[in-house]
Amino acid sequence: MPEHIPVIAVDGPSGSGKGVVASYLATQYGYHLLDSGALYRLVGLAARKAGIELENNPDQVVLGDIAQSLDVSFTPTNDPENPLAITLNGERVEAEVRTDEAGVDASLVGAVPSVRDGLFELQRSFREAPGLVADGRDMGTVVFPQADVKIFLTASAEARAERRYNQLKHKDIGVSLHDLFQSIQARDERDRTREVSPLRPADDAFVIDSTDMDIEEVLHQVQAIVTEKLG
Repeated sequence: MPEHIPVIAVDGPSGSGKGVVASYLATQYGYHLLDSGALYRLVGLAARKAGIELENNPDQVVLGDIAQSLDVSFTPTNDPENPLAITLNGERVEAEVRTDEAGVDASLVGAVPSVRDGLFELQRSFREAPGLVADGRDMGTVVFPQADVKIFLTASAEARAERRYNQLKHKDIGVSLHDLFQSIQARDERDRTREVSPLRPADDAFVIDSTDMDIEEVLHQVQAIVTEKLG
């Protein structure tokens, strides 16, 4: 009988803290790590560099081909400001894929069926011994519906915008809090209402609202849930 490889699915909207939580769990358990949102950001980035228009009826075949050809790896850094190193075709690219523009593009390409089809098997291929922490928006509902632990992190749009604002301000990146809030609201609406894999908690997910919690409180609660489920 094949060895069971556990999966911890961490889903939620943009800015909810999924990256820090997933990186922490991967380090704690020595598991592999998948940032599925980064895959969509990478598809969007590659599409932009190829001169592909994403807003109005993009070429689904070309986007699907881009999705299928990604050569990417993820490595936890244990740095709350930059929790994940992302390597694409042997080059570090996390700075490029963490911009707000890349996040918007990820939401746009994420609504394209050929992109989701192209990335589906790639995402599932990350499930290797001793286990996997999968960070995304549909890990527990679509990609790994039989995940051993499902966590859905959320927070108010206001709280997520303020966190992102403070993060960028700390890095001396000028940005408008109002613009961030509007961008997050718009992305939430797209993610919740899209026909393909809309953003929602799995029926058996543990939902954590971190609006009034700091990251230490979130990590403590997540660790308790995972310990109860996996030991």
